[in-house]
Formats: sequence, C-alpha cells, structure tokens
Amino acid sequence: MPLTSNLAALGSRARHAVRAGGFATGALLVLVGVGVLLHQPVLIPPLAASAALVHGAPGLPISQPRNLIGGQLLSAAVGFGVLVAAGPGPWAAAVAGGLALVAMMLAHVPHSPAAATAVIVVLQAPAPVPFLPLLALATTVLVLVGLLPHRVGGHPVRYPATR
Repeated sequence: MPLTSNLAALGSRARHAVRAGGFATGALLVLVGVGVLLHQPVLIPPLAASAALVHGAPGLPISQPRNLIGGQLLSAAVGFGVLVAAGPGPWAAAVAGGLALVAMMLAHVPHSPAAATAVIVVLQAPAPVPFLPLLALATTVLVLVGLLPHRVGGHPVRYPATR
C-alpha cells in the first residue's frame, strides 16, 4: 500500500477515534451534570464502558439501545436479588456478575458492561430507589447521545443499527 494510502487510513482512524471519544466524553459529562443537579451519583464505571461501546462500536449488537438499557437494568435487578439472598461482599458480587450474564443471555439483551453493574450493586448495596430510576435515566441519556454522531457528524455507522 502506498504511503499516501496509509496516511489517509491513519487520518481516518484518528478522526473516528477523536469523534468517538468526544461524543463519549460528552455523554459522560451529561451524566455528571444530571448527577450534580439531582445531588446523586449518576456516573458509575459500567456506564463509561457502555458509552465507549455506543460511540466506539455503534454497530455491534451489544451496543444497541435494547441491550444497553435492558442489560443494565436486568443486571442491576440480578445484583439486588443476590444482595437480598447473600448480602454484600466480594463472593456474592462475583456470583452476581456471572448470574447477570446468564440473565442477559436468556433475555437476549447481552451488554458486557452491565455485568459490572450487578457487581457494584452487591459491593456497594445502594438503595434500589433511587439507584434503578437513575440507572434507567442514565442509560436513556447514553442512547440519546448515541443518536447524535450519525445525525450531526455524518458518521457512517447508523445508531441504532437496523436488524
């Protein structure tokens, strides 16, 4: 491949990376802003991973809105179930992460970052209210911001992807 083609490909990848990183950062900043307004933490680490999937790999099935929102909420519910059954702690958190994967696969909403949400629920033992409504709000925000790159930036991959 000629040098000019390699440089063009590198430039295209760099533009995509910067755009994806910019939109993901914007989505996460919105979550922080919502948290400040509500005086509640809204940004949790699994949501950063979700934003990375939505903006870095918007065409993947695990990045789609149904998987993101459904996987996160289902995994949180699994985490709360394990928390009730076994109490907080690392052993129960490990079980919650695995059971969350099982639940997501059975429900056809796999979203790998969501397994970490189940772990966080068991380790941190947050109150289901406000945790679940805030998680629903946060995942919806991630999906809404995920709609922007294709519509305003001419991103070649449509989000959500049509099946």
